[in-house]
Amino acid sequence: MDSFEINKIVAAVLVVFLVIFGIGKISDMVFHVERPNTSAYKVEFAEADKSGVSSSVQTVDIAALLALGSVEHGQKVFKKCSACHSIKKGGRNNIGPALYNVLGRNMGALEDYKYSKALIAFGRDWTFDEMNSFLIKPTSYIKGTKMAFAGLKKEKDRASVILYMNANSDSPLDLP
Repeated sequence: MDSFEINKIVAAVLVVFLVIFGIGKISDMVFHVERPNTSAYKVEFAEADKSGVSSSVQTVDIAALLALGSVEHGQKVFKKCSACHSIKKGGRNNIGPALYNVLGRNMGALEDYKYSKALIAFGRDWTFDEMNSFLIKPTSYIKGTKMAFAGLKKEKDRASVILYMNANSDSPLDLP
């Protein structure tokens, strides 16, 4: 192959690039489209207060919510949680902390588990209301939590898991 052939190949490649980019520039000049000043669809984000709790949390009648669930259904739904959490008495911490006796204790109370700074700073007790709000979508409820779980959207599932966790305790909380 002589230099004339190489020049033809290089020229062909350059012409292709010029045609591709030239067509783009010419079409931009012919079909000039102005971008709008405001977006057509505005995405709203929930604001969080200083404690990290989302302000979009709705108050729920927890007694009515818990009436939807059952311990048996909670045992089935808890299988989603068992990949990371243990619920047995004396169970060890896995990826997530052991959840035996979780309702009624302080968030971040287990000495042998390294909680996220956000959960420790949150500093509340696990009540029925707190657990319900957390299980909807943990990362939205406590910003910065390590729990990478999508949440339980169905009310019956959340209520059942809460009842199941309450039943797995030395001293279950009284139902509201």
